[in-house]
Formats: sequence, C-alpha cells, structure tokens
Amino acid sequence: MVETKHLHFNTSIGVQKPENIRNKTTACPFCARNELTNIIDVEEPIILLKNKYPVLENAYQTVLIETDDCHGDLSTYSKEYLHKLIQFGIKHWLEMEESGAYRSVIFFKNHGPLSGGSLSHPHMQIIGFHEIDYKQKVFPEMFEGIVIAEEEDGTRFTLSTKPRVGFYEFNMEMSDSCYQKRFSEYLQIAVHYILNHFPFKANSYNVFFYHIDRKIFAKVVPRFVTTPLFIGYGLPQVPSNLEWMAGEIERIYFNVPQTA
Repeated sequence: MVETKHLHFNTSIGVQKPENIRNKTTACPFCARNELTNIIDVEEPIILLKNKYPVLENAYQTVLIETDDCHGDLSTYSKEYLHKLIQFGIKHWLEMEESGAYRSVIFFKNHGPLSGGSLSHPHMQIIGFHEIDYKQKVFPEMFEGIVIAEEEDGTRFTLSTKPRVGFYEFNMEMSDSCYQKRFSEYLQIAVHYILNHFPFKANSYNVFFYHIDRKIFAKVVPRFVTTPLFIGYGLPQVPSNLEWMAGEIERIYFNVPQTA
C-alpha cells in the first residue's frame, strides 16, 4: 500500500468559503446562530457542528465555535470558561479518535491574519482523516524545551529548544488519564504573552493538539511570515534568546524574579 503523504484541497469548495479576517464587510456566519446547521453538540454558548465547507478530501471536518462573542479571544476567557471550552474540545477530539472511523484525528486553532484562517470569530477545528496519520510526522523532540512551569502531576509548560518550524514554540503537556486545569492555563498564558508581551509585534498564532504515548500535548506557535530556510529546505532555526524569553514569562506570569 502506497503511503498517503498529501492532503487534497477541493478548490471548487474553497472559493465559496466566506472570509472576514481581511474582508471586514463579509458577514460572520458564526454570529447567525439561528441559521447554523448540522449541529453535533452544544454546551452553550459553545457549538460543535459539521463544517459547511469541507475543503479537504477524504476527511470529516468539524468546527468548534468557541463563544457567541465575535470579538472574544482565548487569551481573555475567564478560567471557568477556559476549562469548559478546552474540556469540551478535548472530549470530542478523543471521542472521534476512539471511534475507530479515522486513521487519525487532528484538533487545532487559527487566530489572526497570518494563521491560515479565514474567519475572525473564535473557533477551532476537529478533523478526522481517513488516509493520513498525522502522528507519522510528530517526533518527541518537538516538545523538548526549557521548563517554564511544572506541576507534581507532570503537567508541564516549556519553550521549545528544538522547534518544529523554527524560532518560538510553546508546549504544554499532561497525561491523557485526567484533565488538568494547569494545562489549559499554561496554554492561555502562552497565547496572552504572544499577543501582549512578545518582543516582536504579533497578532496571529496557532494552537495544535497532539495525542501521543498516553499524553496530550499542545503547541502554541506565534505566526509570522515563514522563513525561506524552512519553506525551501525544511531547516528550523533556533533563536539565541530562549532563556531570556522563558525568564520573562516566569517573571510576568509566575512572579519569578528575573536573574541577571
């Protein structure tokens, strides 16, 4: 059997998708909640539904609408709402994975004009692939890094020293046996830092979730124009100020004094 390595994008469906990150005159379809169809589950105001524009072939695509606030953002959700949202998403992601209907299932979020998304309304996506196994392109070193914070139960927050794409990537990990609140709180801290304290102006990021070796990982990646060394040669770059950045996050969010 020939291994499938590429996703196929249906352009005839793609041109129909609404876009309002750059085109501000486009109405937000997620705000018209009474017109939403193919709803899978609701935990007000969170809605999971089948994607109306399934651009990926051989895949089952769903959209998780995070909130009824079109201008809401993961970085500012209350702790209570943050946990409700992430638990909802993880539950449905793992249920799709455990169904056995897919070769692999991905769970991710786009935010901002450089993230690859098309709608600004806060949302995530859960996609089941019939032929692709995303785990074949995931390696343990992707989650290695400088420890920013760590709990006794093994929940960790790190800054990658071997980033997947390059430069700055924030990792969270926890056991898949039980949801840990600090996992989502670390994720929120990473997003808040990118949008508010990053040394370079940043307005875009992605969140990627992974289920590997009985652990759940999340990787938060600030998005800029991708370096040509990675596009052309697959060469990630590691910046020289990782220790400084880890210390800054500790100082800002964990009240740890910055060392000289």
